Amino acid sequence: MSSATLTTTHKRTVEQANDAFVRNDIEAFLNLCTENIEWTMVGDTTVRGKSAVREWMKSMDPGTPAVTVDRVIAEADFAVTWGSLTMKDKDGRAAPFTYCDVYRFQGDRIATLKGVRHQDRAAGREVALTCGEDA
Repeated sequence: MSSATLTTTHKRTVEQANDAFVRNDIEAFLNLCTENIEWTMVGDTTVRGKSAVREWMKSMDPGTPAVTVDRVIAEADFAVTWGSLTMKDKDGRAAPFTYCDVYRFQGDRIATLKGVRHQDRAAGREVALTCGEDA
């Protein structure tokens, strides 16, 4: 596969992964991953393997998150996406977050996912999280 084709494929896979997350479709997400997927939520946890990721995702209750993707950049075996989302916080209340996810691919499958989430706790104040872009 050419480099340009992989870049397009990786971007499409990231879009499909975000869509699966919004629909809380764990199996659709896992179908995009390698068997030994490693998902790290920076500052929280790392989960390895489809079975463990499946159980971990089942333990979360994001409700129906609203996701806005600001940018997806893909090059070689990596893709980065960032934006904003509203989902349940640890207390079960809808809360705004900003996020940045870094994907590493093996072929056309997600092999690793490192995610950073930031919840703005100050009422009425927006927080911007940028990844490689001038604020």
